[in-house]
Amino acid sequence: MTNRPRLGCLFEIVETVVLTLIIFLAIQTFVAQPYRVEQGSMERTLEPDQYVLVDKLTPRIEPYQRGDVVVFAPPAGYERAGGAPFIKRVIGVGGDTVEIRNGEVIVNGKPLAEPYLFADAPGDPPEPTVATQESWTVPAGELFVLGDHRAVSEDSRTFGTVPISSVIGRAWLRYWPVNVFGVLQTPTYR
Repeated sequence: MTNRPRLGCLFEIVETVVLTLIIFLAIQTFVAQPYRVEQGSMERTLEPDQYVLVDKLTPRIEPYQRGDVVVFAPPAGYERAGGAPFIKRVIGVGGDTVEIRNGEVIVNGKPLAEPYLFADAPGDPPEPTVATQESWTVPAGELFVLGDHRAVSEDSRTFGTVPISSVIGRAWLRYWPVNVFGVLQTPTYR
């Protein structure tokens, strides 16, 4: 066993810390990022103070789809203290027509089955979806997003569609608290 000079040992420690930081920043910038849910707009699916892992990599390969839960920068005029990102569910993608009629969401002329909607208690019917506008056409490169708890959600009904360029990524794993750990399911729509 050789005695290393103290300077050599210190250099190794600094080198390890710097490499760890570089790897951490690369992963958080390009692959995945933790996100703390701050709003109640996704209730029952995601509760305030839960943590999710946001996938930044696969949206570069596979485009966002209806049913995905996405995290995005708040639209102009909707920033909260600290500019916390929003988290909502994708309802329409570029080219879709989204309508809200009689409390129901209709995409491209077909009613949307939404088993994830907030209800006061299990077995209760969800609250109807209401909006001041009846119809939206989603431009290419944008998404129409709604919260699962529609009564408390600021979403595309109020601020319009969201440019894909402002989307941080797709929420896919709820990891904290541990008792709710699991992959977020994306519903399949007809």
